Amino acid sequence: MTKTVLVVDDDPTQRRLIQAVLEREGFAVCHAENGDAAMAHLAAGAPADVILLDLVMPGLPGQEALKEMRARGYAQPVIVLTASGGVDTVVKAMQAGATDFFIKPASPERITVSIRNALSMGDLKGEVDRLNKRVSGRTTFSDLIGTSPAMTMVKRIGERAAKSAIPVLITGESGVGKELIARAVHGSSDRAGKPFVAVNCGAIPENLVESILFGHEKGSFTGASDKHSGKFKEADGGTLFLDEVGELPLDVQVKLLRALQEGEIDPIGSKRSVKVDVRIVSATNRDLSAAVAQGLFREDLYYRLNVFPVEAPSLRERREDIPALVEAFVRRFNVEEGKRVVGASPETLQILCAFDWPGNVRQLENAVYRAIVLADAPYLQPYDFPAISGVVAPPLEPSPIEPLPVMIQAAAAHAETGALGEAPVRILDGHGHLRTLEEIERDLIQHAIEVYAGHMSEVARRLGIGRSTLYRKVREQGIDVDVKEAS
Repeated sequence: MTKTVLVVDDDPTQRRLIQAVLEREGFAVCHAENGDAAMAHLAAGAPADVILLDLVMPGLPGQEALKEMRARGYAQPVIVLTASGGVDTVVKAMQAGATDFFIKPASPERITVSIRNALSMGDLKGEVDRLNKRVSGRTTFSDLIGTSPAMTMVKRIGERAAKSAIPVLITGESGVGKELIARAVHGSSDRAGKPFVAVNCGAIPENLVESILFGHEKGSFTGASDKHSGKFKEADGGTLFLDEVGELPLDVQVKLLRALQEGEIDPIGSKRSVKVDVRIVSATNRDLSAAVAQGLFREDLYYRLNVFPVEAPSLRERREDIPALVEAFVRRFNVEEGKRVVGASPETLQILCAFDWPGNVRQLENAVYRAIVLADAPYLQPYDFPAISGVVAPPLEPSPIEPLPVMIQAAAAHAETGALGEAPVRILDGHGHLRTLEEIERDLIQHAIEVYAGHMSEVARRLGIGRSTLYRKVREQGIDVDVKEAS
């Protein structure tokens, strides 16, 4: 998505100049003539990814506007503009929360670099916040991306489920983000900050499922050299997320049902049960009711897990969320890969929104990741998604193979026109290759001696060397000099 820059300056000429620079770089631009107009713009919810703020304006000045923005919780990066460049002024602005500053008038390169740096810092801060929330178990439904009706319903239902301790079953196709919904249920509940343990039941070998979930005592079976507490005990006090719960063997389903009903587990080889306080959130991409009918899943366990069902929509059911998802993935992968991609072009977003995405959000995430790694333009283009758009990147124009750089050829041509005098110093030999530095230096000294009629003091001064150095080079190069002229 196109990034929007809010330019706050009372000088309309300055605003137009900055707008011309930014629009040439692919940014959208909004204007505000003073601090009050900027606050009204932000309060109305109008777009503003970066704010360029002049410090000296009538009405609400820049310093006060910046303090007001931060006081109201607006976190957009602010770059301050100043005509005076006083150190005290800049220091106060940076202390108030500005990310950068430049002195007017600034070059287009300075403005563009400053804005891109501010966006990169914002991406980095957002990624750090996201990871901190994930690690600390405080991801909430406000962190879920999407405002489509389908996602709005998921958020509403999930927030209601989070307020109780009942088991939640999340259903949906593979790749729709069921684990993220489970983390939001945990982070929105009173168990936020407590352990969140995720287990992929389909990835555990069948003979190890019971040990991994419920634990075992030392020596309880061959290879049990140490005591293992199990995932239920690790999640004690928090939430245990059982992904692909439909893959559990029937004998383990019996023990899982007991753990849910009694709140206790029986580790392998243990003589007594262990009490645990665990909330179960499970997920599956299978139809568990059909599995029950086929005898592949216990009916009593199904009803126990399916107390509060939440259905995660497929990506094709929430196409309007694709631009926001792409923007979020671009921010994340910019940080991870050290890139500075601004976003996706409008035609690219149109192609991505029209695609069916059989792999759902996971497929979109992987596609954006590949595009970011290979991208060499500020905006992702259709050819960055060849498997989806069918558009192949334009081939690079092969540069003609020249024997020497154009600059040297131009210099040689310039020399051969006589621009260096009646006896020009040749740079290239007869085959078009560079002559050695020694040969060029010899001819240059010889030419200087002829131009200045053998006055060695003048020759040395023009060449920027001492007379003794000049005489040494003349001797080493074997240059013929009339002694009478050189004296």
